Amino acid sequence: MWMLHFATMLPAFLLLFLMRTSISLSEAMNRDEKNKLRNQVLEMFDHAYQKYMDHAYPADELMPLTCRGRVRGLEPSRGDIDDALGKFSLTLIDTLDTLALLNKTVEFEEAVRRVVADVRLDNDIVVSVFETNIRVLGGLLGGHSMAVMLKESGRMVWYQDELLHMAKDLGLRLLPAFNTSSGLPYPRVNLRYGVRGPETRTGTETDTCTACAGTIILEFAALSRFTGDPTFEAHARRALDFLWEKRQRNSNLVGTTINIHSGEWVSRDSGVGAGIDSYYEYLMKAYILLGDDRFLQRFNTHYASIMKYISQPPLLLDVHIHKPLLPARTWMDSLLAFFPGLQVLKGDIRPAIETHEMLYQVTKKHNFLPEAFTTDFRVHWAQHPLRPEFAESTYFLYKATRDPYYLEVGRTILENLNRFARVPCGFAAMKDVRTGSHEDRMDSFFLAEMFKYLFLLFAEEDDLPFNAGEELDDSNFEWTCPNTRLLFPDPTFPRNLREPIRSAVDKSCPRPTTHREPGMGRPPLRAQDFMANNPEHLELLRRMGVSLIHLKDGRVQLVQHATQAVSAIAAEDGMRFMQEMMELSSQQQKEQLPPRAVQIVSHPYFGRVVLTAGPAQFGLDLSKSSSGVRGFVTVAEPYNGCSELSNGEIVAGRIALLQRGQCMFAEKARHIHKAGAIGGIVIDDNEGSSSDTAPLFQMAGDGRNTDDVTLPLLFLFHKEGNILLEALKEYREVEVLLSDKARDRGTDGAEEEDCSTEEKDHTSPASLEPVDQSQLTTQEQTTDDSVLGQESVQPAEGLGSYVSVDVGEEPAVDGDSSSQSVDSLMADWQEDLAAFKQMEKDEL
Repeated sequence: MWMLHFATMLPAFLLLFLMRTSISLSEAMNRDEKNKLRNQVLEMFDHAYQKYMDHAYPADELMPLTCRGRVRGLEPSRGDIDDALGKFSLTLIDTLDTLALLNKTVEFEEAVRRVVADVRLDNDIVVSVFETNIRVLGGLLGGHSMAVMLKESGRMVWYQDELLHMAKDLGLRLLPAFNTSSGLPYPRVNLRYGVRGPETRTGTETDTCTACAGTIILEFAALSRFTGDPTFEAHARRALDFLWEKRQRNSNLVGTTINIHSGEWVSRDSGVGAGIDSYYEYLMKAYILLGDDRFLQRFNTHYASIMKYISQPPLLLDVHIHKPLLPARTWMDSLLAFFPGLQVLKGDIRPAIETHEMLYQVTKKHNFLPEAFTTDFRVHWAQHPLRPEFAESTYFLYKATRDPYYLEVGRTILENLNRFARVPCGFAAMKDVRTGSHEDRMDSFFLAEMFKYLFLLFAEEDDLPFNAGEELDDSNFEWTCPNTRLLFPDPTFPRNLREPIRSAVDKSCPRPTTHREPGMGRPPLRAQDFMANNPEHLELLRRMGVSLIHLKDGRVQLVQHATQAVSAIAAEDGMRFMQEMMELSSQQQKEQLPPRAVQIVSHPYFGRVVLTAGPAQFGLDLSKSSSGVRGFVTVAEPYNGCSELSNGEIVAGRIALLQRGQCMFAEKARHIHKAGAIGGIVIDDNEGSSSDTAPLFQMAGDGRNTDDVTLPLLFLFHKEGNILLEALKEYREVEVLLSDKARDRGTDGAEEEDCSTEEKDHTSPASLEPVDQSQLTTQEQTTDDSVLGQESVQPAEGLGSYVSVDVGEEPAVDGDSSSQSVDSLMADWQEDLAAFKQMEKDEL
């Protein structure tokens, strides 16, 4: 997201909008309370920033659990996420203008000196053009803007546009990516060698996301205006022009992924979240920044289609660009949280209030916005990397309405960050919002954006380092935003909009099951409701052209032949059902197993560090324990736990730490159980393994009856286990809580029942999941640990589309499994299936 980097270049009316006071609906929070929250924002920023500078700089990012810097190439690859890292001190550059905005001028000046002296941009490394543009180029330009402003006020008189020179150098290093016939940039570029050469290790890509190609204009135009070199702005405009020409002319929507050479849409899903989000944002803000009416006209055209096809207040649901009335997903991703803020800039306040309220209620349900959540507000993807988009929209809505309700929303964001994400060495991303477990990750945007929006939310005008009101005549710009007195003559109006949404989210669980005949205008059969032994469901599938095939390994294969559906409408229902089943299976493949939590509750952690753990097939099921198991940890002797413990008297009454390998998990559990341990944690012996990069698995038994094992046994990968071992080495007495979900930090209050997680009963329709051969119980005992895993569900090769699932009981099926010829409808289904698979790959 754009981060107000260009304060000195913004047209007057935007600054006026950001800074001026709107009509107040009520004044529930006094100035002292706002100042207290503002100061809390500053304290939290200081905590995160100082930990980065002390433990990570000059690395790109801080790893807050292991308290060190993330250097690309030295840590296990995280795939596309690492393309943001270029060995150019990403977090410091991204945070420059935030330091100035928060009135930390001493720290800002020191940071600028460090960047100028230490950062090199000619690294032989392949980076994301999109991420490098918005975070590094934008950071340098924002820092330059602030430095110039401070210099004009008599500070930083030594500054001679050094950041601007660096920005131009970086811009020139990004330009080779635009050397394509379409003008759309390659998604990656080598900072030293450019693209399309053997030494560049890039230039072979064919596809890019719409946001990746359409989120360039603000930084490149600012760079051109600052330097007087029009080249940068021209390339950004050319890319935007091409995307505009390639929009779907009937729906006026754009897809998620496009071929940079041919301009063909690779993914035809369209929404306002991942893959497209900032394309729309930059169109509107390019108009604001540059005053070019073409950008506003394009945005308005797209916006009308978004509100016609995608917006179903309070939901924002992806559709197909060529069939905009056909939903493309049954879930939403967290990046769409920026959209209410963009609607405020547009002046469309009512839907902004409604969507924001939905997001707020989901946040309250899960403490944070999950990376993706379903239309009935359940977790779809459980991660949360401390994204700032929801805080951004909260800030914009408060500035537009002055409704103190949004100050309370901001307070909730602050409290959740402090309670659940704050760790001794910064703030850690949430690996799973359901368990409260952490990921060793603090992205640059957390420091650069989250604290910027929260500070602006609680700050008064005299807290800000610049004051637009002194230079501007308000009367010239009254037309720029709707007057809230006209929009909301009744102060209770926003409350009346929010109340039904709050009720809908609160009552979203449990969700009643509904059935219908396909094509009759009521909700279709949902994949999560499907039961293979329900005759009514089987008849519905038959009408939709879906049949069941039983495989020898116990799985049931769902196959759709559109030509066998009773009608074209029923065939579309069948395609929706199959896609839902694919999404459901893919989601559970990602989630793999219900994770467990190892929470360090002793000094100095006090519950703030939560490690993701895998469960065992045997022993105490922590999901059925309301309080979990709490105790001090002790390393077992022998460490592998494969024989009777020699330090049994020390292990008694404690949680034993064990090393993986050399014997079965159940054998380890029996030995520590005999010694009197109350629980066990097995730590992977594969150095470098991490839950960041490896899927969790379930520790299997040894083929014998394990009813004698009544304690809980959890598994930690090497990296997470090492955090625990290092804590034990430093503090000697380390207490942990083993549970299915981290308990509230610093309190002993009872946890509310979390109805948002998937059903725990694995026979329920909500937990359909693929079953592979490793899930079959074996009586053969091996000499090493055994595990239960999962394998991915793949779409069919050839003409028939299928999903394989474990459906529990086997119904009698007499469906024909032979492949059938397909019509254009089936071709569309294959295209949509490919689009879904591509969306899975998009970075969220």
